[in-house]
Amino acid sequence: MRALLLSDYKKLSVVEMPTPEIGDDDVLVRVRACGICGSDIHGYDGSTGRRIPPLVMGHEAAGIIERVGRGVTEFTAGDRVSFDSTVSCGICDFCRRGQINLCDNRTVLGVSCGDYRRHGAFAEYVAVPSRILYKLPESLPFERAALLEAVSVAVHAVNRHVPQPGDTCLVIGSGMIGVLLIQVLKAKGVRHIIAVDVDPQKLALAQRLGATHTLDPNLGDVPSAVRDLTGGNGADVSFEVVGHSDTVATSINSLRKGGTVVLVGNLSPTVGLPLQVVVSREISVLGSCASSGEIPECIDLLARGVVDVDPIISLKATLDEGPELFARLHGGDPTLMKVIIQP
Repeated sequence: MRALLLSDYKKLSVVEMPTPEIGDDDVLVRVRACGICGSDIHGYDGSTGRRIPPLVMGHEAAGIIERVGRGVTEFTAGDRVSFDSTVSCGICDFCRRGQINLCDNRTVLGVSCGDYRRHGAFAEYVAVPSRILYKLPESLPFERAALLEAVSVAVHAVNRHVPQPGDTCLVIGSGMIGVLLIQVLKAKGVRHIIAVDVDPQKLALAQRLGATHTLDPNLGDVPSAVRDLTGGNGADVSFEVVGHSDTVATSINSLRKGGTVVLVGNLSPTVGLPLQVVVSREISVLGSCASSGEIPECIDLLARGVVDVDPIISLKATLDEGPELFARLHGGDPTLMKVIIQP
């Protein structure tokens, strides 16, 4: 099969590789669409240490089942499917409690971190366990289904603390996950959503997709502006989707007393925390990691058009165009948000 191989950091090429073997409980999926994730870009340059070459990256994918293992009964060849990026074991205490994102033995598609190497979906075929598969309706195009993993991150974050319709929600960061969060909040009935970003184009998209107000930190103090918009109180809930000390501080300082911050972004492994504000104002701090079984809900949101991913998809490309597009994304090309590779 043809695959996009990371042979060294910042070195991608299309190569011939053996088609993956499958076990009794696995399926072989012919990949029809796979999104380039921000984590893939950080793997491309080696900054995360979680994509050690040689590796086929890619975990946001959808396709058609080519072949099933002998023990697979719920899926057949020809089924249209997507799958979770996290391969959970299904037997540890966390999996048994339904917290598959916290699985003690989890691996992630398209990741090589020293402990394991699991080739991903920037290839014509990928092998995955049937337990992480989900059937897709005929009405859902593969390129939209490739964003299910990203949508599930947003849904899981909102499920960590579901706001009331009358709450004011603050979303710090209006990149892909941020604008998906805004749409999920709107789908949950939230009427007041404030989007924050330094990019005017991203703020315009956030407003188009459901934000009721937008704020640019370069134009004024965000916590003060949030208080002005909320009668002096502050936001009820904030979702931090960047992962830097300054944005974490903004997300906390913009809250009312007793408010809740959900931390989703994790670009920085360590950030500062305004501890006195958290303690004296009794702020609840929640982490949100990946997703935990929300993909069926996400399929429904996409199939009904409640969450619209089309404005997020910048372009669709072939495997051969992959190396150039990775270089453009790594260089910060402002015209690209989500690129879909179609092997």
